[in-house]
Amino acid sequence: MSTINYRRTVEELRESASMFWPSDLSQKEAELSIIPKLIETQEQFIAILSVTVSDLSGLFQIIEASTLSANMFLKHLIVLADFGGEMIKRVNGNFNSLFPLNRLDYLWSLHNYSYQFNSLPVPGQLTNTKLGIDGKKILQNQSLSLVHKDLIAILLFGANSINEKTAEVLAKCELGNYLGQPDKLDKFIKQRYIWVSRITSGSQSNTLGQIAQNFVKQYLQDNLDVRDINIVPNGHLPGVRHTEESSNGLTTFDIVVCKEEKFVAIEVSFQVTTNSVIERKAGQAKSRFEQIEGAGYKMAYVIDGAGNFERENAIRNLCTYSHCTVAFSHDELNVLCEFLRDYFGHNNE
Repeated sequence: MSTINYRRTVEELRESASMFWPSDLSQKEAELSIIPKLIETQEQFIAILSVTVSDLSGLFQIIEASTLSANMFLKHLIVLADFGGEMIKRVNGNFNSLFPLNRLDYLWSLHNYSYQFNSLPVPGQLTNTKLGIDGKKILQNQSLSLVHKDLIAILLFGANSINEKTAEVLAKCELGNYLGQPDKLDKFIKQRYIWVSRITSGSQSNTLGQIAQNFVKQYLQDNLDVRDINIVPNGHLPGVRHTEESSNGLTTFDIVVCKEEKFVAIEVSFQVTTNSVIERKAGQAKSRFEQIEGAGYKMAYVIDGAGNFERENAIRNLCTYSHCTVAFSHDELNVLCEFLRDYFGHNNE
């Protein structure tokens, strides 16, 4: 066995910890967490809609002249109208019944207007990727396309459609009523984003946790270099349950590494702000460790983030009831790899 210290104290772990998101994760976080980017560009978005225009063509000219990308502008509208990917697919798939004349006839400021569609419906499914508004493409600036224009028209004035059936389906597409009215726009948009932030805060936390878990899994796949090894996300260990007496299903671990009859469970926690997740993991640590050690398996933790280290007793408990505890960095994950090689054997030739 290696002489590397695998069972760290809280103090040793703190010395190696990143505390805040390392650069490896920053880009992944930016790709998957769109709310901060929307908040950052909110003033630009409001400024575009605040300009008085006589019709949609005037608005399109302003969008094209602005520094805000067309796909980011569209993403703002989609979030504000609560118009997710499924609704976009639905509109594209049922386009002819919603717009039988291939145009949107709508009422705006007591006048009738008509917008002729130029691109919709598109062949196949209309996805977020095609529109450049998913997690990976939203950061790539796109120019205003015909399909962007068609969707912007729908998202702004769909609720004002003269066709009652269409207006009912697109009831949340009402932001166009505030065009050229800065005070009303500002109030409507900022109130709506407070609501959006509330409903996404929990999912954002889950997403960030998933990023860290996926990063560790990929790092092990790229660097472990042990023949016939299996690395399973959300995996199980044979016979290890929530408690020794439990008749319920097997306990799920963030990552399970296994080869033949040998198993290692790995839990990953990276919290920049404090929450109760680390306390829950610590509360389960003793029971899990005793079952795992009794079966001849191993338990490891990847722990980092300033929020986690605010709960020192919880981390101390995890360090006590683990075979290997590391922080989140390339050097630390290399220690985890070495621990796994020691356990599974260096038969990687």
